[in-house]
Amino acid sequence: MTPDTAALDLPFDSDRMLDGLRTWIETESPTFDAAAVNRMMGVAARDLALAGASVETIPGRMNLGDCVRAKFDHPSKEKGILVLGHMDTVHPMGTINGQLHFRREGNKAFGPGIQDMKGGNYIALEAVKQLRAAGIQTSRPVTFLFTSDEEIGSPATRDLIEAEAARHAVVLVPEPARPDGGVVTGRYAIARFNMRSTGRPSHAGARLAEGRSAIKEMCRQILAIEDMTTEACTFSVGVLQGGTWVNCVTTHCDAEALSMAKRQEDLDAAVEKMLALRATGNDVSFEVKRGVTRPVWEPNEGVMQLHGKAQALAERLGFNVPSQSAGGGSDGNFTGAMGIPTLDGLGVRGALAHTLEEHIFVDSLAERGKLFAGLLQVV
Repeated sequence: MTPDTAALDLPFDSDRMLDGLRTWIETESPTFDAAAVNRMMGVAARDLALAGASVETIPGRMNLGDCVRAKFDHPSKEKGILVLGHMDTVHPMGTINGQLHFRREGNKAFGPGIQDMKGGNYIALEAVKQLRAAGIQTSRPVTFLFTSDEEIGSPATRDLIEAEAARHAVVLVPEPARPDGGVVTGRYAIARFNMRSTGRPSHAGARLAEGRSAIKEMCRQILAIEDMTTEACTFSVGVLQGGTWVNCVTTHCDAEALSMAKRQEDLDAAVEKMLALRATGNDVSFEVKRGVTRPVWEPNEGVMQLHGKAQALAERLGFNVPSQSAGGGSDGNFTGAMGIPTLDGLGVRGALAHTLEEHIFVDSLAERGKLFAGLLQVV
């Protein structure tokens, strides 16, 4: 075995890996349940420690969960490799006991967060474990950073991510593989918005005409916002909350919108449009506040060199990892936009993330694990 292919011959076993991953999947960790996220971080911290890492827990902020940073010993003192992943999911507590319970059906395994992105995090750790067991040195020092709020745009961890990435030469992000098995070398820009409409309350049965419904105003705004979607930039509203009593004309209604664009200038224009929105009538008010923004990440020479190494390794393993820019932001947006060579989408193959049919293809655990191990040896 030559040094650059030694990792490709390690004994990864998808069935055994799935058995280990099951504990991670059954430890539910929805973003807004800090205690649940912290339980998951505790499981990951223990596994990292057992693998030989020096582990520290970084307290959460904004009522969100903690983060875990783990460093593996290395003889070199040069800038290292940062493995960047998140442990929060979009699935609420109890999902594991319902339709999305952990199960295997042929080559598919189902469970909350199994594709996005606990499966990818797990194969990254397995890659390090396999290398260390075989006595194969990684090309650089390796640090893992598992964060707690990526699914809501990383409002509490962006500064931590950027500070940690600045201390590293390369960032590897085991977010899910693309549908064709490819990896991500750039991501679109994303902006979030918090909106509130305010009406005038009244009794919906006795004095309906005296009221002005905040829900009605918000619905008008939602239709207008989503109609602004073009090929250059999309607009969508994914959260809507208003009202307490059906017999009361609603005073306040809150919603959250998201805009995504391939180019930063298109997103900047979208932000201007959203912030310029006004109420549709004099008897109601409407306010838009800018939320978390992910900058556009465009591939540079360093990113494409990383991809070239990944493609060469994949070919030796018998598959391809075509490169592409992708929507659906990740924390790779931040590190890529900083100019740090970043390769994203290195995680498992699967489908239907963020739904009750979220699953992975079991054979991709070993396949992508070998790829990740190879990258840790050559980047």
